[in-house]
Formats: sequence, structure tokens, C-alpha cells
Amino acid sequence: MSSSSAFNDEKGGSSSVGEPEYGHDPASGGIFSSDYKRHDDLKEMLDSNKDSLKLEAMKRIVAMIARGKNASDLFPAVVKNVACKNIEVKKLVYVYLVRYAEEQQDLALLSISTFQRGLKDPNQLIRASALRVLSSIRVTIIVPIMMLAIKEAASDMSPYVRKTAAHAIPKLYSLDPEQKDQLIEVIEKLLADKTTLVAGSVVMAFEEVCPERIDLIHKNYRKLCNLLIDVEEWGQVVIINMLTRYARTQFLNPNINESLLEEGGGGEKTFYGSDEDEDEDDEEKEKEKKVEAAAMAKRKPYVMDPDHRLLLRNTKPLLQSRNAAVVMAVAQLYFHLAPKAEVGVIAKALVRLLRSHSEVQYVVLQNVATMTIKRRGMFEPYLKSFYIRSTDPTQIKILKLEVLTNLANETNISTILREFQTYIKSMDKDFVAATIQAIGRCATNIGEVRDTCLNGLVQLLSNRDELVVAESVVVIKKLLQMQPEKHSDIIKHMAKLTDNIQVPMARASILWLIGEYCEHVPKIAPDVLRKMAKSFTNEEDIVKLQILNLAAKLYLTNSKQTKLLTQYVLNLAKYDQNYDIRDRARFIRQLIVPTEKSGALSKYAKKLFLALKPAPVLESPFKDRDHFQLGSLSHLLNAKAGGYQELPDWPETAPDPSVRNVEVPEWTKCSSREKRKEKKVEKPFYSDSEGESGPTESADSESDSASGSESGSGSEGSGTGSESEESEEASVSEEEDEEEEKKTKKRESKKPVQESESEQSSEEEDRKRERKSKQRKSESESESDEEEDSESDSSQSESEDSESEAEIKKKKKAAESKPPSKPVKKDTKKEKKEMSLLDLDDFEPTPSPQVTPVNNLLSNSLVTDLEGLSLSDAVLSPATIAPSSALKSYELLHRITGEGLSVEYCFSRQPFSPDANMVAVQMHFTNNSTSDTKNLHMEDVKLQSGMRVKDFPEIELLPAGEKATAVMGIDFCDSTQAANFQLCTHTRKFFVSIQPPVGELMRPVFLTENEFKKEQGQLMGMNEIAEKLTLDAKCRNEHAIVQRVTTAANLSRVPCGSDKECRFAGRTVTSGSLVLVTVASREEGAAQLMVNCEKMLIGTMLVKDILLALTQ
Repeated sequence: MSSSSAFNDEKGGSSSVGEPEYGHDPASGGIFSSDYKRHDDLKEMLDSNKDSLKLEAMKRIVAMIARGKNASDLFPAVVKNVACKNIEVKKLVYVYLVRYAEEQQDLALLSISTFQRGLKDPNQLIRASALRVLSSIRVTIIVPIMMLAIKEAASDMSPYVRKTAAHAIPKLYSLDPEQKDQLIEVIEKLLADKTTLVAGSVVMAFEEVCPERIDLIHKNYRKLCNLLIDVEEWGQVVIINMLTRYARTQFLNPNINESLLEEGGGGEKTFYGSDEDEDEDDEEKEKEKKVEAAAMAKRKPYVMDPDHRLLLRNTKPLLQSRNAAVVMAVAQLYFHLAPKAEVGVIAKALVRLLRSHSEVQYVVLQNVATMTIKRRGMFEPYLKSFYIRSTDPTQIKILKLEVLTNLANETNISTILREFQTYIKSMDKDFVAATIQAIGRCATNIGEVRDTCLNGLVQLLSNRDELVVAESVVVIKKLLQMQPEKHSDIIKHMAKLTDNIQVPMARASILWLIGEYCEHVPKIAPDVLRKMAKSFTNEEDIVKLQILNLAAKLYLTNSKQTKLLTQYVLNLAKYDQNYDIRDRARFIRQLIVPTEKSGALSKYAKKLFLALKPAPVLESPFKDRDHFQLGSLSHLLNAKAGGYQELPDWPETAPDPSVRNVEVPEWTKCSSREKRKEKKVEKPFYSDSEGESGPTESADSESDSASGSESGSGSEGSGTGSESEESEEASVSEEEDEEEEKKTKKRESKKPVQESESEQSSEEEDRKRERKSKQRKSESESESDEEEDSESDSSQSESEDSESEAEIKKKKKAAESKPPSKPVKKDTKKEKKEMSLLDLDDFEPTPSPQVTPVNNLLSNSLVTDLEGLSLSDAVLSPATIAPSSALKSYELLHRITGEGLSVEYCFSRQPFSPDANMVAVQMHFTNNSTSDTKNLHMEDVKLQSGMRVKDFPEIELLPAGEKATAVMGIDFCDSTQAANFQLCTHTRKFFVSIQPPVGELMRPVFLTENEFKKEQGQLMGMNEIAEKLTLDAKCRNEHAIVQRVTTAANLSRVPCGSDKECRFAGRTVTSGSLVLVTVASREEGAAQLMVNCEKMLIGTMLVKDILLALTQ
């Protein structure tokens, strides 16, 4: 009993309290029944004094609206609650009113004072909702009130309210276009807004109200470009489309020189031009070419406007957006605005969209089909992405066919035709017909495969399916027009098909062919006419017209056999139901059978009927679509849609770029300091989230920074920002160093745990530690030098710092280029001092590779001698691997930590004979202790997935004071992850790790100049990273550049015709991915570094390392 009562309470808890009864499920059918008492209950609840009941009622009403039910009869009851003090109720009331304000305008007007009060509400959501409702009341009487509300909202503190004001502008404009001038003032004010929330909405309002007022965009152009990445997705689409049109009016065509060349070389023959005119045309063309060449010579070389570059750079990351509309918007922007060399980056993004829904695929393929006509090379690498799946809808299949046909060229045609062969077997008849047409287009465009295609199509004539045969006949007819004399046997074969084929278009095509080339088949043609005359009355109109044409042509060429037949056919046609056929018969009779009444035309009957007809040019249906802006509805429909704005033509001369300058002197003063701080913050962000785009995008954005100080930003971007900063930041970096040391000591104790950390973070931390240890060494060295003279002032200038560092690095390099030699007595004090400092600051056995400070043990004279030596070595082999004397040594185990055993390693850059996919690592063991070391071997190797290690052979005995060398192989799997293992002796085990610089992950490969250019052309777009830099003063000749690049990376020199360019090539050791490096030097030490690599991550890291080598 108790349990059942509990169940009843649970089921209908509210009914016992005396409150109105209503269904619990907001979407339940109960509240939508035709019983109007339900609505009465809702009205009672809305009239109640309890906010909870009002809220419940409003939730149900909004649920009704969401379900598409009509709730307009509740309007009076809901409007009364506009003044409710409960914010949740108020919000839902406003949602209801926005929906029904247009329908119930009179009732809505009664509450207008409440909406005006709502505009002053402290809650931003209420203010925005009140404005939304106000702008939804479509009554001209309240236009002044709406105008006032929009102006106030445009100055609101909340960006959400300002966004709503922007949304209200087009509504007011459509209600009263006379308010345009006042609305433009509000738009101008909102365009200056710096919040991302408002940007998209105000640009939408701008597009609706005054798209012609480009002057409003000038001052906000750069701001919009920079905000773009953070605006919501639909705002991004609107802004990108607007900026595309803006750029077409403000910048010069980046492909102007190429387009002129194309115009000069592309004089196509006129469609009906005769052979006699060709000689004259050639002479004229040559003259035109000379004139154009002279004009080209006078034209100034094109230099891209920095604002144009800013737009391209800031939209590029959006190609990875999850929203297909954003990707499509960026793609059309690049297609319409970017230089030809850079448009390729959009191909990969568009191919990615082909994995989306069929609707998205349809739109993307429409645009790709248009792009492939102009820029075929862009999509050639992704040919297989356009292969057709059996599950694709017919429209998608036909569009993919279109793209494949556009991409067909001499190199890939065999693959494409093989693919087409399988498509012909499809059950989808429309698709098969489209495939046959595609084969025909391939045959007309590529002469080499014309015969193959023709033979293939002739084989299809014996197909069981009538539609396949019919379509083949139509296409063969077009192909035969190119070389009819060669193919009379095919014409004979097709003549036999007239008995079987019933498709009108195919029958008409066969008859046209036989009539046109009747001299090639003189015996068969009359017989075909005889058969056709029999069935004339039952044929379709299109076939009847061709029978008449055939009769006329045969009468003119072979009147003996066909005179009677022709008269018979003309008599039949004279009384046909179709007036076209009656007219044609009358016309032909007068023309070919001259009488006294017939005019002068009958003399020219042969010329009229048997004139040489040019072969048809099978063109893509997308050829004329590119005059519509890509991605627009007009482009999709191939017809101008309502509201479409034409894409402006490029200007002849560039408008004044200064109109986009914004005067903000305070910002420019503090920009450099802020920029440095921002970069400090951003470094770990980009490194931790190294996705497919992170590194390349950051490299792009740093290299082309808007401020224009490219050399500075380049050096900071490559990871040495902390070295050339002011005294405040130097002290900050010292504190960071101390914290870093504490962290590394903790890490040592927890090394096994650390080894399982994520690849990216450990890699970046190791790199950071290496940089900072270098920095500490340079600081300690400079301090020891200065102790004898005097202590330097804390606010030392940046230039002095960089000079001293350059000298130190020079000494280091010279020292490293010499093999380990006997220590010089002069520096024994320094060595002792170093020993005492080890425990404090300088010594830190981190897993990162550290350059051993050998230069402390060398005198200045030795340094200079060694410099000479290393240069002479490099002169002997500049194009090959860096000499072994210049190889860097890294410390693996310090003699203090190793209890007398010290281990150094270097990357020998020699092939590792047991396994070609491994990097050879040469280990140098030194026993500094007084006792022998036994059984030196490796244990407990811990590697990231995919990596492998080939152990060095065990060293059984290393006597005291002796040295030994061993070689091990490591497959780093093309990553800079550390290989962690234990180095074991007979008594102890030491945790050590080897981490490779990115330059050691590759082996040199020898290419000719042409091979290099060809490979570079295939690694464009996302696989290409370019950085501008200023070369170090000592690195401004070809020899120095070659030496520094080959020291930083194991690459070989590629011959180059230009003095200003140095090229290098290599392949990654594991995957064999190609790595191409180009250093192009300009005036005054300026240069550009370009790396093309299939692996973007390796390319990004290599750019940083080579930048470091060339600028220091």
C-alpha cells in the first residue's frame, strides 16, 4: 500500500498541491492537443504571481514555437509579462516577442515603452533582447525610436549589445531606406570597434546598406585583417568576401606580368578562319609580340603592397577551419587575389572538404571545376582524390568527371582513361553517358591518345546498352570530324548500326556523318538513304531533318543513283506535320532542283551543303563561369542571382596606400617591447601544439611582421630573442635559468617518469635548455674576461652584446674544429676555477646535447690557426659533407657525474653500414679516473614509438687515462626526440640521452639544377617555408654561406647558374623525404632562406637552425 502511494506521489507530485495540472515533458503532445483548456492553463500560469509558474509557462510556449506550433493567441498574456522582474522570464518573453512582433504589431506597439525601459536595463542580455524586439516591429511610425535605440546601443559598454545594434541596422534600412545616411554614421562608428564579436555583424550591415562606400573600410582594413582569425565563423565568411572585393579595387594584379605574356602568346586561330589567312596572321602576331615585349620591358617590376600581403597571410590559417564556408571563402580569396605561385596552398584544403557531406562536395567541386580550367597544376597532385566512388550521387560523379577531364594531360592520361574504362560499366546511365563525353574531350585535347580513344569508343558500339552506344556514336561523330579520311571503315561500321540504334540523337549523328563524308563511302550512302526513306514517317524530327540533308548531299554528289529517292523524301517532307521539316524540304527543293523561278543561290548549292566544316571544340561547361565570384550562388547557378555584386577589375595604377594608415603614436612607441614579450609568450604555445599547421603559420607570421623589421623578428623567431634584449629582460632570463635548473634537477631524480612524457613538450624543453646553457656559457665566459679589467655596467648596449657573442661563438667554432689535444699549461687556473664552479651553476648533466667548452683550453694564436685550417678544409670540399674536424661534439656524461668516466658523442655523417635508415653516432670514451673501467655497454633503452637503436659493441676494458671510440646507430624516425638509455660499467649505471639537431636527421643527395627546380615545384604551398634575414657580416660571400649551411645540416651543394643563390639538397635518413634549401642573397646583407620539405615539422625546425647559423 505504501509503495503504491509513493509511486503515485512520484508520478504526479504537483497535482496534490493545488497548482494547475500540466504535462511534465515540455515536448509532450499533451500541451499541443486541440483541447483549448491547455492554453487556458498556460494563460492562468502567466497571470500567476509566482515567477516559477511564469517561467514554466514560458518554457512550454517557447517549446511550442520550436516544434512549429502556432502560439500567437497567447500574445496578449505574454506581452503583459514584459515588465516581469525575473530575468529568466524576461528573456523568454523577449524570445517570444521577436517571433510574433511582426504578426501582432498593434499589441506589440502597446508595450513599446516597456521595450524602451528594457534598453536601459543593467543586464546586457535584456538590453540586447529589447533592441531585437524593437527592430522586429515593422511599423514606420516607430522608425525614429528605433534609430535612437540603435545609436544608443552602438555606444553601449557591452560588445553583445553593439553586435545586436549591428544586426538591427539592415532591418531598419529595409523598413525605411531614407535613413541610409544616419545608418552609415552608425556603421562607421561600429567599424572602428576593436572587439571580434562586433566585427562580423557590422561588416554584414555594411554589405547590406552601403557596399559601395569603400572609404569606410580604409582605416579599418588592417584591424579587420588582424581580427579575422578570432571572429566567429559566419563573420569570417562575410569579412573575407568583403575584403576580396576591397582588395580588387585597392591593389595591383600580382599576376600582371604573366597575364601580359599569356595574352601575347595566346593568339588563337579564329573559329572559321581559312588556311589562306594564316600567313598574314602570323606576320601580324609577330609584330604584336614585339610591341608587347617592348611594353613589358618598360613596365616596372611588380612589388606586392604590404597590405595585400597582410590579407593573404592572415587568411591562410583559416584554410584549416572546421567550417566549410570559411575554407571556401579563403579559397576564392586566394584564387582571385594571390600570385599564381601561392594559389596552390588552397588545393589541399579544398580536397579535405571532399570528405564532407554530399551537399558540401557539390559546391566545392563546382568551384574546383572552374579553378582547374585556369590553374590545372594546382590539383594535379591530388588526382586520386577526384576518383569516383560507387556511393557518390550522380551529380557528384559528373562533377568529378569534369575535374578529371580538366586535369588530363600527356603524363596522366593513361591513368585517367583506365579509370574511365571502369566507369563505363556503371549501372548509372547518366554517369556512363557523361564518361563517354569525357573520353571524347580527352581525345580532342590530347592528340596522342585520339586513336586509342576512338578505338575504345568503336568497341562500345557493340555494347548491349543502347544509351551507351548512342552516346558513343555522338562522340565518335565529333572525333571523326578531325581526320575523316583515315577512318572510313569506322563510318561504314556506324552505317550498319542504323538498323539497331533507336536513340534519335545517335541516328541523326550517323546520318550526318554519312552525308558529310559520302565520298568516302560511295556504295553504302545511297543504301542508307533507301532504308531511311522507308521509315521516314515514323522517325523523330531531328532524324527527319538529317535524312533531308543526306538526300540533298547525295543528290549533289551522286544524282544518278539517288535522284528518285531524293524526290520521294522531299515529297514526304512536304506534307509533314512539323513546319520546320516542311520549310526545310521546300528550301532544299529550290536549292538543288533548279527551275526557272529559282534564284541565283542554286548555283552555289554544292558550296552550301558540302562546305568544309571545322571540327567542333569540346569545351568544359565551366569555361565561362569564372567571371562570377567563386563560392557565390551566382557561380553555382551560372546566372546572376539577386543581390550579387560583381567582382571589380584590377586597377591599372595602384590607389594611394596611405589612406589605410592610422595615426596612433602611443602604440608605435611601445610596440617593440610588447612584441618581444608577446613572442616570449607565444613560443611555448606554438611548440606544444605542433599540429600540421602550427609551426609553418608561426614562421610565416613572424617572417612577414607588419612592423617591417624583418631581420629582428627573424632572429627572435628562431629562438635567440633573449640574447639581444635590454637589461631588464636579461635579469628576467637569469631568473628563468635558475628555475630551469631546479626543474632539471628534479627531472633527473624522476627520469624514468619523464621519459613517458609527450614527444613535443620534451623536445621543446630540451631545445630551450640547450639554448639557455649556451647563453649561460657565453655569460660566464664574458664575466671571466672582464674580471681583470673592470665590471661592466648593467645597462650595456645591445650592439656590444651581440658583438661579444659573435666573437665567443667564433672561438667556439674554431675550438670545436680541432680534435681533442693536450691542454695548454697557461689555462690550468681557469680549469680549476671551472671545477669549483661545476657544483654551483655551470655544471648541469641535462639530457640535452651541450657543446663542450673546449675553447677555455686554447690560446688565441691557436684559435686563429685553427680558423685557417677549418677554412682550408672546407675549400677542398664545399659541395659535399662538412669536414670531420668541423663536426660538433656533444657531452653525454660529465667526468664528475661519471665518477671519472667522461663520454662525448658526435654525428659522424657517415652511412651506418648495418642499417641505412640509422644515423651513425660516434662515441668518445675517456677514463679520467685512476682505476680501470670494465664492461662498458648499454642497457634499458627507452625510445618513442617507431625509433630503433643498434648498440655499440661492449668495451670490455678501458684502462685509466686511456680513450676509446665506438659507433652506434639510432633510427630517430625523422624526429628530434631523444633516445634515452643507461650507460653501464661493471660497477655503476648512468642515465643518459642523445638528442639530434634536425640537421643531422638527413643525408646529402646529389641533384642537377633542373632536377632541383622540378622537385621544388612539387613541394610548394604548405611544404614551403620562406624567411627573410640579414646575413652576418662575415657570412656575405658564397663560400661562407655554404660552410655555415653544411655545418648546420647534412646537405650537399646543388650547382646553380646564379651567383646570388646557393642551393642544397638532402633526404631524411628514415623516410627519404626530400629536403631542399635555397639561400638567395640580396643587397646589403639582406637574404631570403627557403626550405621545401615534405615533412613540415622538419622544415620549420631546419629553417630556425639555418637562420641561427647565418645570422650569428
